[in-house]
Amino acid sequence: MIELTLKALLAYALGNVMGGHLVGRLRGVDLARVGSGNIGATNALRTQGSGFALLVLAIDVCKGVVGALAVPLLPLGEVLGSGLETVDRSVQAFVCGAAVTVGHCYPAAWRFQGGKGVATLAGVFGAVLPWSLPWVLGGFVLVVLLSGYVSLATLGATALAGLYVACVDARGALSAAGAFTAFMGTLVVFKHRDNIRRLRAGTESRFEKLRVLGRWLDR
Repeated sequence: MIELTLKALLAYALGNVMGGHLVGRLRGVDLARVGSGNIGATNALRTQGSGFALLVLAIDVCKGVVGALAVPLLPLGEVLGSGLETVDRSVQAFVCGAAVTVGHCYPAAWRFQGGKGVATLAGVFGAVLPWSLPWVLGGFVLVVLLSGYVSLATLGATALAGLYVACVDARGALSAAGAFTAFMGTLVVFKHRDNIRRLRAGTESRFEKLRVLGRWLDR
C-alpha cells in the first residue's frame, strides 16, 4: 500500500501541472481573470480562440494518459526494497487516474483552484477504459451538436462511461472500474453544479455555432 500511496501522490502532483496556466504564461494571458474564470479548454476556446484552446486541451489530456499509464509502471517497489507489487497494476491505473484528475480539479500548487477535470479525465478514460471511448466521445459530440451545451455533453458522456462499465464491460459495476467511474461521475457532477443550476434556469452559455443538428431540427 505504501507503493500505491506514493504513486497516487505522484499522479496528484502531475495533475497540478495546469495546461491553462502553462499556455497562458506563454501567451501572456491569465485565464482565471477572463471569461468564466475557469482555466480549462472551454473557457480558453470562448476567450482566446481554437489554437490556444487546443494547446490547453493537449496538455491536460496528455497528463491524464501519463498519470494513468506511466505512473503505475514506475518501479517504486524495487526502489523501496519491497520487490513485490502489493496491488494489482490495473487497480493502480484506476487509482492513479483518479488522483491525476483530482490533482487537476484541486491543485495544491494553485490554492486548490483548478479546472473541472474534463480533458484530464478524457485522457484517463482513454488509458484505462479505451473501449468506452466510442461511447463517451460519441455521446459528447452528439449532445454538443444537438444542444450546443458543453457542460450538458460532459455530464452525458460521463454517465455513458458508467453505463458502459455496468452494461458492456465484463468486469461490471461491482469492480475497480465500476468504483472508478462512479467516483469520477460524482466528481464531474460536483464540479458542474453551477452549470447544472444554469441549465435548469436556462442561462447556461451555449456554443451556437456547434449546435448544427439542433438548428437543423429546428427548421
